Amino acid sequence: MTIAAILEKKGHDVVTIGSDARVRDAVALLAERRIGALAVVDEGQVSGIMSERDVVYCLKEHGDDILDRPVRDVMTTPAITIEPGVTVLSALSDMSRRRIRHLPVVENGTLTGMVSIGDLVAYRIRKIEAEAEAMRAYIQGG
Repeated sequence: MTIAAILEKKGHDVVTIGSDARVRDAVALLAERRIGALAVVDEGQVSGIMSERDVVYCLKEHGDDILDRPVRDVMTTPAITIEPGVTVLSALSDMSRRRIRHLPVVENGTLTGMVSIGDLVAYRIRKIEAEAEAMRAYIQGG
């Protein structure tokens, strides 16, 4: 299965913010939408990603003054993105290796979705459970 198939089930909605927005506004958006990361988009292009981790690390280093600074000061850039045709296992491997939890999905330069490691792990669990059930049915039928 590919990332595109995950997005077909999950949806293509992505919460974005501009790099010139204040960090406090981004934090409010994260809390309001109950999500862990925002794609930072400027002039239609993904310029970075701002996660709750980015905020926590900056708060520790710079104190709460960071909340009035622009998102560009705390976001991770360049954003690591993924194309819709990539397999789920490949994406999981890349996310684990890079120690990241969110991937903006970009096709032909356009942001088309966002997947989290939770989305991909949930898919793998469903797939493994379905395979186990098929094996049980096969054994019981034979």
